Amino acid sequence: MGYCLALDMPSDAALIAEYEEWHKAIWPEIRKSILDSGITNMEIYRLENRLFMIMEVGPDFSWERKAAMDAANPVVQRWEELMWKYQVAIPGGRPGEKWRLMDKIFSLQEAPEGTRPGTSIAKSRNEGSNSVGS
Repeated sequence: MGYCLALDMPSDAALIAEYEEWHKAIWPEIRKSILDSGITNMEIYRLENRLFMIMEVGPDFSWERKAAMDAANPVVQRWEELMWKYQVAIPGGRPGEKWRLMDKIFSLQEAPEGTRPGTSIAKSRNEGSNSVGS
């Protein structure tokens, strides 16, 4: 199973470069903590000052367990304190929430075959349009 999360960064090229440098070689304790929580793979991508994380997790993963493990690990707490310098919470989250879980809206493997122009979905999109050729 996978999860996708988003986070913003300050619009500051120097801070973005520092953040990327930190992630070139994360602390061994952070790597171990991630794997021990049931996360089997994690990737972070950046577009300007928006970060996008993809997490693949095993069957034993739970958000509650990960939060409890992180709270009990002083090295993870230190890492998180350091990373706040580079992170900006996305509006609408809970206080202290950094990474925000994204809603999956499409999966090629899970999606049924779509409709073609002229079907009921395409017609409903165009209803009410007064333009010629819409």
